[in-house]
Amino acid sequence: MKKLLCAVVAAAAFVGATVSTASAEGEKFILVSHAPDSDSWWNTIKNAMALAGKQVGADVEYRNPPTGDIGDMARIISQAAASNPDGIITTLADPDVLKGPIEDAVAKGIPVIIINSGTPEQAAEVGALMYVGQPEYDAGLAAGQRAKRDGVGSFLCVNHVVSNPVVGERCRGFADGLGVELGKSMIDSGQDPAEIKNKVKAYLSANPNTDAVLTLGPTSADPTIEALKENGMAGTIYFGTFDLGSEIVKGIKDGTIKWGIDQQPFLQAYMPVIVLANYQRFGVLPGNNINSGPGFVTKDGLEKIEKYAGEYR
Repeated sequence: MKKLLCAVVAAAAFVGATVSTASAEGEKFILVSHAPDSDSWWNTIKNAMALAGKQVGADVEYRNPPTGDIGDMARIISQAAASNPDGIITTLADPDVLKGPIEDAVAKGIPVIIINSGTPEQAAEVGALMYVGQPEYDAGLAAGQRAKRDGVGSFLCVNHVVSNPVVGERCRGFADGLGVELGKSMIDSGQDPAEIKNKVKAYLSANPNTDAVLTLGPTSADPTIEALKENGMAGTIYFGTFDLGSEIVKGIKDGTIKWGIDQQPFLQAYMPVIVLANYQRFGVLPGNNINSGPGFVTKDGLEKIEKYAGEYR
């Protein structure tokens, strides 16, 4: 991972040096996410985009629906396209709702890169240049297979974004990795921390033989940590999570969380800006999509992750 990031930084430095003499600097790239304002995980996306924009001399802007409403997101994509930017970077959280606005942008000749949510196949269907992100089902499957090797046979999946079907693939993959039915193991926790905590405690009280808990990001992981501390299960129940954040890193360090799955959101925002700048200036484009994850983070090698958690990791 360290070598990869070093290579990315080196490549970015080369791009910056190359385009300093090009006349096409100052492009405008807009990133549209599905995340509500309350989701701090996306701070890494914002920081990575800002850094890449600075390095290549492009103007970058982050936009999102304040409450996470996908309908609002669709309108934001249309508004972004209407401003005629040099590129749009967007998630594909709900293809049924977002397909139209994205295809309209592509039809106008605006290069689009899909990140984070959606699949490479869905990105191709809407005419995007490429996909940068983590194959969610595959990541969940790998996590489930790992948990099965560790003796897990049942689990609770705390899904705080049921409206995003792609994220739910993490739960489905995990169930398949264990070789069990997902069934009622996935709960719609909502995004309110107190509500999440209470729903986790209630589920585990009603299902005391649950072997493991899986959360899908800091929004659900942080309140789950509190729930397990309050019911006395912290450090005893098998707890894995997707994504990283400061509280997740603390949980991994103190043994509350067995592992976190790092999809490296830094790369999801950083690489598209680099790619779009090179595409606009020189007409070059990578031949493949970019898988930014998954990678399992355990207690080993936490130093740099802990240092940059919530900022660049």
